[in-house]
Amino acid sequence: MAYAVDFKDVSVVGLESSPVPEALAGLRANEARYFKNKYDHVFTVEPADEATSTVDWVHRILKEERGLVIGSRPLEATEFEVDGIRMAYVFYESGLSINVMYALDDGGKRAVGFKLSDGMEIPEELASTFKFARQKSKLAGTIRGSYFVIKNTY
Repeated sequence: MAYAVDFKDVSVVGLESSPVPEALAGLRANEARYFKNKYDHVFTVEPADEATSTVDWVHRILKEERGLVIGSRPLEATEFEVDGIRMAYVFYESGLSINVMYALDDGGKRAVGFKLSDGMEIPEELASTFKFARQKSKLAGTIRGSYFVIKNTY
C-alpha cells in the first residue's frame, strides 16, 4: 500500500524491520521535505515488493555501471518525474537509501546517489569504492552521502 511520507510527523511505517528505523525514517522524511519544497511533489513510497520495476531498474544500473549488488533487503521504493528528471528511490533494511536521478533529455544530468542513515556502518559493497561526505539534517541527524555519474543509457 502506498504511503505519502509526512516530514512534519516522522513515522517509521514500513521501516520497522531496520536496525535503525528512526534514522531511516528521518532520511526518508528529509527527501520528502526536499521534493515538497523544491517541486511541490508529494513523496509517496510503496513496499519494495509492489515496486519491483523500480527496484529492478535501480539494481540494473548499479550492476551494469559499477558491478554493485546491494546485500540488504529493499523495504520501500518510489519513482516519479519532476522537471524532466526521472527520479527513483529505494530504501533498504540496513538504513541505506539509493536514488537515481536520470534526466530524460540527452545530455542532462544522470547520477546515482547513496545516503547512509545515522548510526549505520558503510555497507561492505560500497566501502572500498566510495568516500562519504557528511551533512546535517534536522530530520535525519547526520547523513553520509556519495554518488557516481551514470555513463550509459537506461
